Amino acid sequence: MVTPSVASSSTPTTPSATRATTAPSVAASTGLLDDLAKVVGSALLDIAGNLSTVIAPYIAHSALVIFTEDCTGRPQKKAGDPAITEYVTIAELDVIRASVASQGGSVTQATATIAGAQHPIAAWIASTGALLVLVNPSSRGTDTMLVKIWEIGALSIRQQVKAALPDYLRDSRAASSDRARIITEMTDAHSTTLELLLAMLRSRETSDAEARRSATDFAASSMVRLRAVSDRDRSLAEEPVAQAFARLREDLRPLARFGDVDVQFVEPPLNGRALPGEVAHAGRAIVRGAVLALVEQPGVGRVRVQWDCDGSNLLINIRDDGPGTLTLDDPSVRQLSSRITALDGQLSIDATEGWGSDIVVVLPLDVPTTPTQTPGEWGLTAREFEVFTLVVQGSRNRAIANSLVISENTVKFHVANILKKVGATNRSELAALVRA
Repeated sequence: MVTPSVASSSTPTTPSATRATTAPSVAASTGLLDDLAKVVGSALLDIAGNLSTVIAPYIAHSALVIFTEDCTGRPQKKAGDPAITEYVTIAELDVIRASVASQGGSVTQATATIAGAQHPIAAWIASTGALLVLVNPSSRGTDTMLVKIWEIGALSIRQQVKAALPDYLRDSRAASSDRARIITEMTDAHSTTLELLLAMLRSRETSDAEARRSATDFAASSMVRLRAVSDRDRSLAEEPVAQAFARLREDLRPLARFGDVDVQFVEPPLNGRALPGEVAHAGRAIVRGAVLALVEQPGVGRVRVQWDCDGSNLLINIRDDGPGTLTLDDPSVRQLSSRITALDGQLSIDATEGWGSDIVVVLPLDVPTTPTQTPGEWGLTAREFEVFTLVVQGSRNRAIANSLVISENTVKFHVANILKKVGATNRSELAALVRA
């Protein structure tokens, strides 16, 4: 096993030779604004590539790696040489970040183990805690402007994650599937370790004492590595439900500015299942949006927010004492719906005029199971099977209609036929039958 290490020497920060040291011209200012707009406007999936392009005139590099715990789904954002970007590990980035933090958050000339080999690097930690690593950087030094651009990029990442945009949620959900595959690979590696232990213990070429000592040392080091990877993955991928709710309360604290609205919180159980990161982010963004939608109504004096976890779903309930006229067609509610659809969740509103509105959201914690049945098993037509697949994934009638380019009434007709043929009474029962 290669032990990651970072050795650095301090180098004074100097302006880049490619940038003027005098007052910037209009053209230079326009170029800088374009650079900043490119970074701020980057989607999370594109930010590493765009940031690499923007930084290249300041410091050339063969690869750029971002490590941010804001993104629970994909904490690494990478661009450049595939020999580096495809093999860099979180363990290596953890070591680099610790070393950079111990040196004031900036290292301009260093050598580190990255992608399993030693490479020259330059690295910076933003105020958000995100790490930027340039691999094989040029020796021009650090331009102050580069550090500012990286700070803006890190803040953009945090803001996008906090907003829980649908594209980010879909990508994080896909990352959950990737993580399941990686865990399977870890299980295979663990099996290999056990086989090697048995081989040591059965060897006739070593004494019993030597075999036990070798096996003990090997098992201990393997367990430490396996536990470290498992614990780090869990800390990045999951958020305890009580901790996620506490962060929600902090997010909603500024609502006091709306006047006399009383925001009440019903605490979730302390021992509830930890939430996948994308679900925790989406849950907070959905509640923030729902509370703002309710508070904007006239006559709202109280809003109650409740979270619960049944082991399979995050259950969100937001209720007010307002006019009771909120509907799924309200523009603010439609914005929430896109996030919920991205995670295959369900949204419903029960509004009673004069008594208030009750918003219920169900977000599945696990990646929904794609139906493996064929249309013929239940006698479904090809179109019914298309509708069936979307229903099981949690899509609502309007989303299904838009996806298949049919009317909502046609969707309702197909859903009724599907329930009858499958033998289910409602959508939840249909999904349960498929999982079973």
